[in-house]
Amino acid sequence: METKHDINKFKQMVGDLGLSLSDEQYDRFIQYYELLIKWNEVMNLTAITDYDEVVTKHFVDSLSIVKGMDPAGFAGKTLIDVGTGAGFPGIPLKIAFPELKVTLLDSLNKRINFLNAVIDELGLKGIETKHGRAEDYAKKGLFRESFDLCVSRAVANLSTLSEYCLPYVKVGGSFIAYKSEKTSEEVSAAKNALDKLGGKLIKCEEFSLPGTDLYRTMVVISKEKATPGKYPRKAGTPSKEPL
Repeated sequence: METKHDINKFKQMVGDLGLSLSDEQYDRFIQYYELLIKWNEVMNLTAITDYDEVVTKHFVDSLSIVKGMDPAGFAGKTLIDVGTGAGFPGIPLKIAFPELKVTLLDSLNKRINFLNAVIDELGLKGIETKHGRAEDYAKKGLFRESFDLCVSRAVANLSTLSEYCLPYVKVGGSFIAYKSEKTSEEVSAAKNALDKLGGKLIKCEEFSLPGTDLYRTMVVISKEKATPGKYPRKAGTPSKEPL
């Protein structure tokens, strides 16, 4: 695919993460960027539109999951991205690790329409979208405790985010929260929530995105036991009254 976008810096950053992508995978990222910009003209998908910034703050940021866990174990794994928005980190993870089976969950239908267009245009397989609230799909009989991995870049404190996300994770699976700030206080405050939800903190991997001073923390939580059926509580409660 002919592109006016320079991918050399992108390749360098991906290499600095310890990853190697094919030309076809880079082409898909460029297609994704162009669709994001096109759709962003008519709906609010992202405030970040500059190519280099999207590469760094959306694409490379999404792929930085490798700082928290080894992608060698992704083959055949199921992953749900809760509150995916414009598809981050779920779509970059699917492009980079096609063996992942990905579900993108978002509460806004017009964003789902965008995500479906991206999936179609990029010819991605083994990826689906779901329109709904996190607390609804986590109910028994839907997606409760049916994923190996749950990821989220949503802006919420770790206690709230864990209540929304841990119910999706199978016992033995992991919840990975992307954080853009120091998290020691937040993690300490979430200990009670994790205990109640069946989670256990494995690590907080602190790093800067390659070639930048953008600080990130990857919080990795394992699912040790089943989440009690009363969680997540009704909409709004986890953020107003964190566990």
